[in-house]
Amino acid sequence: MKAYIDIPQYTTLSNIKSRGYTLSATQYKSFCIDNQCRKSVGEFLDRELVRTDLGVEVGSESYVEKSKYIFIKTKALQEESYLLNESKDAFEYIPPQNFMKMNLKKGDILISKDSNVGEIVILEKDYPNAMLCGGIYRLPITKNKLYLLAMCKHSIFRDQIDFLVPRGSTIRHGKTKFLECEIPLPVTNTEKTIEYVECLMTAIINKEIAIRQKHKMLIKSIDEELQKNQKDGELCYSQPTISEIMSMDRMDSSLYSHKFKKKEYLITNYKYGYDSLTDLGYRGVRGTSLESNYIKNRIDSDVYMPGFYKLIIPTNITPYGTVAKTSYIGTPVKLKTIKKGDIVFGGEGYGKGKSFVVLENEENVATNYHGIRIVCEKDQSMTQKVFVKCVLTYLREKGLIDNYGVGGNGGHFAPAYFYLAKIPNFPEEKVKEIASLYHNNIVEYNTANCTMKDFLEFDNKFNEQVGIYEIDKSLKYLQEKLNLAIRNIADNVEVDIAF
Repeated sequence: MKAYIDIPQYTTLSNIKSRGYTLSATQYKSFCIDNQCRKSVGEFLDRELVRTDLGVEVGSESYVEKSKYIFIKTKALQEESYLLNESKDAFEYIPPQNFMKMNLKKGDILISKDSNVGEIVILEKDYPNAMLCGGIYRLPITKNKLYLLAMCKHSIFRDQIDFLVPRGSTIRHGKTKFLECEIPLPVTNTEKTIEYVECLMTAIINKEIAIRQKHKMLIKSIDEELQKNQKDGELCYSQPTISEIMSMDRMDSSLYSHKFKKKEYLITNYKYGYDSLTDLGYRGVRGTSLESNYIKNRIDSDVYMPGFYKLIIPTNITPYGTVAKTSYIGTPVKLKTIKKGDIVFGGEGYGKGKSFVVLENEENVATNYHGIRIVCEKDQSMTQKVFVKCVLTYLREKGLIDNYGVGGNGGHFAPAYFYLAKIPNFPEEKVKEIASLYHNNIVEYNTANCTMKDFLEFDNKFNEQVGIYEIDKSLKYLQEKLNLAIRNIADNVEVDIAF
């Protein structure tokens, strides 16, 4: 990726004096692009920021287990998404007495000033019962908001943040330094180019929304099939027996809890039965440890280089079964590789339970030790493998993967425990229906004849017809188009307005 920051080899005494005698190297970096037509982030705003644009802290003592009021933390703003991250550590529930009404609306732009400084998102819906923490600003902006959002997600903005707000402290506090960052504007064909960038940005946001909607449909479809086809009788819970504990060989486990038994009962009481992951012929193979003490020599890269391995690691897999970021590694050590039809599954840590199906033939694709390659030793169709991945996603969503895990720090779900994961025997038509929500390449993403007038209509129709995998693939294609447009704007090169 092209760097837009100039790092001087030396400086002068007068320069040191002008910067208050600071000897921090980051303070001498500067923003350097060919395009001199720029506006600061602050100049994009309708007015200057005021205190009411900033969220309010409520204190961790105010967090409760359940409430209709939500407290949005800076963790909700993540690099890989243009929308709020809805994971459990990004939101907190708070009681009514601690809630401050902020009227968060669809289209509002939020930016973090603390911790993950400069992370920015757009709200895809109204959040009437949510408030912002003290580290998040809502930007007062109406004109060219999507253009600014696109630029602020790019390294043009991120690189500036890194030298305006130096790293090194436990928590970074950016105050309003982000307002000083400079955003280039297209010099030629200005209005059309801005419109093009905003059109791409709209399509990308729509795709993120579509992926989340398909994911919810997938979980709901599995849930409804289980709920509607239960055998007669209700769960009769009892404390575990000695023989049950001995057979499980687990003492410190939630597998015996009433909460777990109730959740799992939906599958074990399903009228068409179920099989364990291992009964279906699936086994887990750990990826190669990428620690330097094991592979000795390694070169990391954000872009592909000949002979390098492409890495798909659990921390970069989203809850929706897409890969947010791929990286590459060069090493003389032969790594275990992933094949078409394999399921990449997170065994522990932040990526535990996240999964991704390899649906295309690629050479030299690997994962790390935390990534488990789930392979099927029986003859099963791709549809069946995708369905198994969807059920694993369902088990993670319902908290069952966490229950299966063993050990401290969130536990791990190693291949030795795969026999615990239960896959319901859904009818073939239901299997196809659920799998198609994740993978359905019924139409081709052909944008060659699209114009600015009809592109979004075509794109939205495409999103409705295909699965999560295909939506994400087209999203990455548009992201490349957007990145190219931004690079050309920065380099003062006319942007080719084409889809």
